Amino acid sequence: MNDAKHKILIVDDDTDLLRLLSMRLASAGYQVTSAENAEKALVQLAVIRPDLVITDLRMTGMDGMKLFEAIHQQHPALPVIILTAHGSIPQAVKAIERGVFNYLTKPLDGKVLIAHVQKALHVSAHRSEAESGSQDLEWRKEIITRSPLMEELLTQVRLVAASDVSVFIHGETGTGKELLARAIHRASARRRKPFTAVNCSVIPEPLFESELFGYRRGAFTGAVRNYQGLFQSAHEGTLFLDEIGDMPILFQPKLLRALQEKQVRSIGAVDVTPTDVRIVSASHRDLEGEMKAGRFRADLYYRLNVMTLEVPPLSKRREDIPVLAGHFLSRMAEENEKKIAGFSPEAMELLLAAPWPGNVRHLQNVVEHAVVLSTTPVISAGLIQNALRDKPEPLQSLDEARDRFEQTYLVQLLQMTQGNVKQAANLAKRNRTEFYKLLTRHKLIPSLFRSADEA
Repeated sequence: MNDAKHKILIVDDDTDLLRLLSMRLASAGYQVTSAENAEKALVQLAVIRPDLVITDLRMTGMDGMKLFEAIHQQHPALPVIILTAHGSIPQAVKAIERGVFNYLTKPLDGKVLIAHVQKALHVSAHRSEAESGSQDLEWRKEIITRSPLMEELLTQVRLVAASDVSVFIHGETGTGKELLARAIHRASARRRKPFTAVNCSVIPEPLFESELFGYRRGAFTGAVRNYQGLFQSAHEGTLFLDEIGDMPILFQPKLLRALQEKQVRSIGAVDVTPTDVRIVSASHRDLEGEMKAGRFRADLYYRLNVMTLEVPPLSKRREDIPVLAGHFLSRMAEENEKKIAGFSPEAMELLLAAPWPGNVRHLQNVVEHAVVLSTTPVISAGLIQNALRDKPEPLQSLDEARDRFEQTYLVQLLQMTQGNVKQAANLAKRNRTEFYKLLTRHKLIPSLFRSADEA
């Protein structure tokens, strides 16, 4: 007997065959839902979230192939088995080429039917907790959801994790892209090896090569020890490159070469070092748009984007708001040593209706704000309203942050060299003309950094 929590949706406009299939699968221990046409099946799909769909190929109205295409668009990892008459086998073969899991010919053999169902369910990543056990769910433990959209995404994660292809995760800021990357790592064969994450938007442009590929002692001033770099530290594990869209265009060919040759050369090293890493990258930017604008290399884009996962914003999975808010409340109440039972109904209504431009991270900040100010066992609507109206300090733009870093970096160089522009330019690996332009732009005067003896 199979776990009754395996859900199968059967679609056929032949009511007699529909009844027969339902009886056979139910007797084998499956939970069966039937639909007399494709339109009803699509409604049922959203309600029951089946693990497998079995549909007739030829039906009045929307046929089985169009139904598959509609299913595949919403749930690309959900297996579909097509039923067909002998005369339609060529169509069924074409359907498999387009992604249908398999086809069965009528009249159906009961044992063959069950064998195909078992195979489809084995390949499918849809698993109940009762079947797979808590250990098998360890990979997704950080992702709290009850959303069908997120469950479908996690289904794709489980399938992707079984391979070693590069994965690109796209989603708005605050949706939890790093949590998804960690889930991919935990569900993969590399789970016992390192998971190394780096945010490309915070690495200064001159330091990309040393940060990712490492350097040897004495390679440049200040290199007082060997540093292996992130590629080597993630060897045999997963390297997560967050905000890959912010990677400087000049460094991108070096990254592409490292990925193609599976080896890196540390700054100051003579020999190359083999690396075995699985690359997961992410960005809130539209990389196709960046590529067309010439800000992201096409060859690197296609190298990274073998498989794309799209994280839905919180506004499209509002059923997650109560469970996420409850999780944050419990954790933050404990951290702040407060006894808070939950949210008032009015407070929860505000949370459910809010636009959440900052997504899950925004929700977390609002709950934390309310917990800190709460003096009662229940979070009131007033506290939530106050937190939602609070406007945080505006975040610096990337250009502003880079300018600020650049100025600090130049000041440090001038301090180290006591205002010697030639030495400072050499350390920055820039020619003196370019270096002087940088100093002028940041209104820095080298003579002010010279010692009194030199002055």
